[in-house]
Amino acid sequence: MNKQESSYRWVVFYTTLFAYFIIVSQRTAPGLITNQLINEFNVSASTIGFMAGIQFFAYAGLQIPIGLLSDRYGPNRFLIIGTLLNGVGSVIYSSAPNEYVLIFSRFLVGIGDATIYVNLVLILSQWFKIIEFVKLLGIISLASSLGSLSATVPFSTWISFVGWRTPFLSVGITLILLSYLLYIVLIKKAKQIFKDDVVTDEQSNEPRENFLNILRRVISKRQAWATLICHFGIVGTYFGFIGSWGVPYGMHVFGLSRSDASQLMMYGLFGAIIGGPLTSWISSRFGSIKKIYSLTHLMVFCSWLGLFLLGVNPSFNMVVVFLFIIGFGSGASALTFAVVRKSFPIKEVGVVSGFSNTGGFLSAFLLPIAFGNLIDAFPKDSIEIAFHYAFIIPSIFSFVGFIGVNMIKEKSRKYDPTS
Repeated sequence: MNKQESSYRWVVFYTTLFAYFIIVSQRTAPGLITNQLINEFNVSASTIGFMAGIQFFAYAGLQIPIGLLSDRYGPNRFLIIGTLLNGVGSVIYSSAPNEYVLIFSRFLVGIGDATIYVNLVLILSQWFKIIEFVKLLGIISLASSLGSLSATVPFSTWISFVGWRTPFLSVGITLILLSYLLYIVLIKKAKQIFKDDVVTDEQSNEPRENFLNILRRVISKRQAWATLICHFGIVGTYFGFIGSWGVPYGMHVFGLSRSDASQLMMYGLFGAIIGGPLTSWISSRFGSIKKIYSLTHLMVFCSWLGLFLLGVNPSFNMVVVFLFIIGFGSGASALTFAVVRKSFPIKEVGVVSGFSNTGGFLSAFLLPIAFGNLIDAFPKDSIEIAFHYAFIIPSIFSFVGFIGVNMIKEKSRKYDPTS
């Protein structure tokens, strides 16, 4: 039985998608309790920024090694272990007695998170044909947005009723159980169904190319750097802001409650929900990724710049519009991996996907820290001014992303849907 034509591939898809949905929710959920952590642990904004950034630092730093190892040994076990580490990290976070344990737990979550997307892409590239794969990227982006959406008002309401520790503990336990489910679906059950097909992480008898040779070849290609740079500008700015300073921005600049500020962030998530499927559909419909992706990058840059130009007393309605566009751009970031899948041979997809993803989460690491340091530089009674100037940072980052997307070389030929 061909696994790309088997109905079991949908079991694989929805199981891995659900795990990804839960994991993504925990990228931004800590941003809901920024003020609580500052008060409870008596830490500075810079420390909170570092705490938020350390998860993305681990994520970014491991993308290339994970890509290389996944291409070599297969993605299944890495996805399972990553889900388990996410769960363990969340459990530790929920019981942290001080800021040092908080930082360690987020670092552990970052290590686990680093294994997820690259291996999800690899697993789906094995189980689905290219024409299905590109369309599924839009659904993955939608799941990511819904995961982030669940970490706004629903998670905030849960925190309001029971405190912040119980929700993080519950999610951690859920992820630990999910890691076992993934083992059943990806390895145990798949091996029983496809006895004559390689669906697990067993090594083949084919000669393996040296890691360093693969890495050298990848980083020597302009296309790989283009995807890294465009991902730097469109992904990290969004996650870095939403996951750390988005809710405090709404609370301090507009005087909103935590729940209302999380609702403000939801407008960005609504944009992301629409952006992923819509841009994937348009690019498939018209046979061009670069045109729609370039336009999206330009819109995101103009929106970050717009947030800065609104000044210290911004219009609430304009902020909503700009956040929606920024979220739309984040949803469209799945197109980065469509470019990777169409530009590189399947044996290099893992490492190039990891290389590209490094850009997105490098900026997600840098932005919260830069925001925190800048906010600490202003008096507490001038925090609106601090947020105003802080928007220069994502404006610069997103302009770099716009340069990157225009570096992409798009081949004119159409790909065989059956490949």
